[in-house]
Amino acid sequence: MARPSVEARPADVARRALRAAREREKGEAGGSEGLQEVSAGEEPGPDVGGRSGARPGDAARAALRRAVAAAGDPGDGTDRPGTADATPASNPSAPASDPPPGRPADAAREVLRAALGEKRQAQTREGSGERERRRRTRRPVSTGTQARQAAGSGAADLRGRDVRELLADAFRMPSMDPPLDPPPGPSMTSAHEHASSAPSASGSESVPAVPADLTAPAAPQVPRTMAAPGRDSELRRTFAAFAPRSPDHAGFAETWWGNAWVAALEGGALDPKRLARGRGYAGQGHVDAITVTPGLVLGYVRGSRPRPYRVQVRLRTLADEDWARFLDAAADRPGHIAALLDKELPESLADCGVRLLPGPGELDPHCSCPDRGHPCKHAAALCYQTARLLDADPFVLLLLRGRGERELLDALSRRSAARAARTAQEREPAQLPGVRATDALAARRLPPLPAPLPTPPHPEQPPVYAGAPGGPDPFALDQLATDAAARAHALLSSGRDPVAELTLWQDAVRLAAARPGSGLTAATRALYSSLASAAGRTQPELARAVAAWRQGGLEGLAVLEEPWDPPAGRFDRARPLLLAADLPAFRPWRNRLTHPRGHVQLRLGRDGLWYPYESEPDHDDWWPRGTPDLDPVGALTGLGASAEG
Repeated sequence: MARPSVEARPADVARRALRAAREREKGEAGGSEGLQEVSAGEEPGPDVGGRSGARPGDAARAALRRAVAAAGDPGDGTDRPGTADATPASNPSAPASDPPPGRPADAAREVLRAALGEKRQAQTREGSGERERRRRTRRPVSTGTQARQAAGSGAADLRGRDVRELLADAFRMPSMDPPLDPPPGPSMTSAHEHASSAPSASGSESVPAVPADLTAPAAPQVPRTMAAPGRDSELRRTFAAFAPRSPDHAGFAETWWGNAWVAALEGGALDPKRLARGRGYAGQGHVDAITVTPGLVLGYVRGSRPRPYRVQVRLRTLADEDWARFLDAAADRPGHIAALLDKELPESLADCGVRLLPGPGELDPHCSCPDRGHPCKHAAALCYQTARLLDADPFVLLLLRGRGERELLDALSRRSAARAARTAQEREPAQLPGVRATDALAARRLPPLPAPLPTPPHPEQPPVYAGAPGGPDPFALDQLATDAAARAHALLSSGRDPVAELTLWQDAVRLAAARPGSGLTAATRALYSSLASAAGRTQPELARAVAAWRQGGLEGLAVLEEPWDPPAGRFDRARPLLLAADLPAFRPWRNRLTHPRGHVQLRLGRDGLWYPYESEPDHDDWWPRGTPDLDPVGALTGLGASAEG
């Protein structure tokens, strides 16, 4: 091998060292040959040739050291850079065109850049070689898989398999107890479960194998239910599947119209054995949700295969004139409308001239099974379950005949309103009681009124009221009844009600004075307490006012509460009369004459009567006593008033 010239650049030396180290690592060249290519006649460093597995970084570092050494001693007799002779100023004989030798740092940077570039190129070449080896060693796949790989990438295939796995179990029927059908075959397994690693040609690595069953057809999947209740409307109703019935339950229908439906089915059947098997299917709950539309009952029945059979039962719908007769018959009797609202079908309405219930042979079944019996066991099962629907809601029968529930009720409401309005117009107006205005205003002679009954001498006693727990107080009732009788008697005899002019306080005093006693009993104390509280007074004030009322009535109460200034004359003549009767001189104050010792007093009322009062000596606590009189001396009779006392 030719020796490199001494003028070789440090970057070239580093690249060659890196290439030799890479070849030694791959085993494609010996270590001695790589050392000869580094530099002829040059001893390899320990980091370059000392080990057969030296890394590219070690070779780069060794090359860097040699480059630094070469830059310091070029071998042509020149001095090292940094000496005084290296610069043009110190060596004027050096040609101006030759550049000064490079510094060690510049050489190191150049070597490092070259090493990094070589490393990137090597990584790129290694990646390309790895992909080429994998492509050559990949195992051949099936024809269907090659077609799918040609159509799209591997990621698209994985996404497609995931979608197929997601949709595989979306429409599976619930498990049956007891099962009628054999368990379905295994469903499509995910691509991750079938993936396997095939050895490559070199035996050092493996590639994922394509599943062999991706192109195989999946096992048939059964939907959970074939019904679509979200599409229901006025003329389409979907009913959930009925629960299985107990074997000892007799009959499928419980109403007369449900039994009529079953009779129509059994009367038109050609094979009783198929009916028996249909009853068994219906009782075991093999009938899925049922959809009812005008003239059609649609349902799915589970039989001997995984996917249920599609069964239809057709029934003729009614014409418009038949519906008109039916609505007229229902509107004639309000009880018919009430029965329909209660989910009942009266027999009189079913026999109104329109044939609502089917007869034998009117039911037209159709099934997707290969059995051509009339009906097959699947159609019989659907008919038996339809009888249970009719039991729960007779409007299902009316929907089968062509009209929805809301439409029928609206039509019945309109016909009832129109019939009522027509009846009201045809009926003659009734004669209202009363007297015509012309007759009332006509001149006529009225008979005289009868003579009034004589006034009773006194008010009668009210009845006795018995006390009851939680009821009104019998004492209060007796009080009110007695007062009402007295007021009525006064109004009847005099034509006026003196009580109507009283104030609240005066009326309270009158009610308290009408009760015997002076608050000594419990009943009287309760009455005084309630009356005083209602009038805003105290019980002592009420008791004093009751004494004044009993002394002189309303005038006596005024004398008690209203002092006034009497005119001269009669009041002035009272004092000489008292002195003539050997009584001491009374002290006058307004309408009152008071004993000098302060235990007797006379009060002149506006009615001209003298009202005697009495108090404890030296106390200003006057209470009405005695009977009022026109003579002041006579009013004091019986009070114990003497000349000394």
